[in-house]
Amino acid sequence: MNLLDKVLTLRPGNTVARVGAGSRVPLLNPRELLRALERAPAALPCLPVQAKSALPGLLRAARAEDAVLGLACPHPLSDRGAPERFVLAAHQAAAEAEHARPLFLQAGPIRVARADADTLDALRDGIYRVVDAGFALVSLDLSRVDSYAAVEAVNALVAPVTERELALELTAPAPSGDWADAYRTLLEGLRQWHVPVDFIRVPEAALGEGEPDVARLRTLVDLATEYGTRLSVGEAGALMPDVLPTYVASGVRKVDCVGGFERLALDAWPAEVRAGVEEKAAAAGLPAGQLLSVLEEQLPPLDDAAREKLEALSFMEATDVLAALGATRTGQTSLRFLAEKRGD
Repeated sequence: MNLLDKVLTLRPGNTVARVGAGSRVPLLNPRELLRALERAPAALPCLPVQAKSALPGLLRAARAEDAVLGLACPHPLSDRGAPERFVLAAHQAAAEAEHARPLFLQAGPIRVARADADTLDALRDGIYRVVDAGFALVSLDLSRVDSYAAVEAVNALVAPVTERELALELTAPAPSGDWADAYRTLLEGLRQWHVPVDFIRVPEAALGEGEPDVARLRTLVDLATEYGTRLSVGEAGALMPDVLPTYVASGVRKVDCVGGFERLALDAWPAEVRAGVEEKAAAAGLPAGQLLSVLEEQLPPLDDAAREKLEALSFMEATDVLAALGATRTGQTSLRFLAEKRGD
């Protein structure tokens, strides 16, 4: 059994059920990658996929940098078929390229707008669909509910994730003061229910304008460690990749890098299509790049030239991000570690 064969035995069961036991793509639980990179000066990179034509470029960057990579479906509950389409598109692109570096697939962040029974029942059904589609990490955004409701919501929603021993990420209720207090309240409330949390996610905007507040970062990293979880930074973009090494040096273990990816995807469409998306986004109060991931299936398909340009630009952007996060040369290193330690 070679290196890749050994690592393929670590794939989550829900992922194997979706892509097939014969797949050679190492779609893993990010929990395994954290184990492999525990002492590495690197953070897991997670890149949002607003347009599926960007996938070949993102994967090519991971091979060029020999890097682990996460791919995020920003709005997996936009319609019933969205989770399956995303996973199958990512798997097909990786299989066609014979991609042999570790990958993980993230669903969300899934926004929890309210904590009433009807809303939570619908969200739980959606999360079951996400898990059945093959995602290994589910990210829940609790920033719109209060602390008490957040604990209740997580308890009501996590069964699909915990039953399959998949990874969970949480964004705390938006605080009136310090984010550390908000996370302590949330994690303390969940501790009595023994809910395993792999990442606590703080939006980049909460870390200060311009350069991130390193003291605030380290306080959050220490808090995460106290509760047996890790800190991730979400919506990284404005100063990326200049600030990414600061996150790594501060102990952040995962970064969701929006950066220029949203704009690259949006600009791939003709001006009149782009204007329509931007108009709908303004009406919905969303960034246009985010809405694109919901509307992509309804838009005219990109022509060959536009697809090739998006792939090339996504490759260049992703290459910079992977290097800035210290992810270069983590691919083979992770494979070797996991092949040797898979029974531990």
